[in-house]
Amino acid sequence: MWWRVKKRSDWERDKGAANQRAFKKVVQRGAEPGVLAYHEGRSVGWCAVARRKEYPSLERSRVAARVDDRPVWSVSCLFIHKDYRRRGLSVALLKAAADFVRERGGRIVEGYPVIPKTDEMPGVFAFTGLYPAFKKAGFKEVARRSETRAVMRRSLRPSRSV
Repeated sequence: MWWRVKKRSDWERDKGAANQRAFKKVVQRGAEPGVLAYHEGRSVGWCAVARRKEYPSLERSRVAARVDDRPVWSVSCLFIHKDYRRRGLSVALLKAAADFVRERGGRIVEGYPVIPKTDEMPGVFAFTGLYPAFKKAGFKEVARRSETRAVMRRSLRPSRSV
């Protein structure tokens, strides 16, 4: 919900159960807030992706500021269960997110990954994803306003009609 709230104070006020209820309402309204990865019937990963306009907090971000006025979809969060990390699941989820966007008519998907300085990074700091995973999933860097974060994009071809 962090990226979906208009003010940081709203996020702080609603931490925990209130934000969970708010996110549940997003889904109940029919929104498709991203893609899931399953293993043996268990959800093990999630990639949040939606039209950028659905994430008002991105407009306040210096490092994720708009690159241009083109309509984009944004990957705002990646979560991989700790038992499934370092297996390429982030790359698979990013590719699935790109397919998800393409199927809904999107032509550009972008993300704001962390550029790790070491091989070990606590997951809590990597919630927007890691630069190497985005690169492996076909994203290209289009802006860098910080030593530790980039704006990366992947252009998408239209879906083929059946």
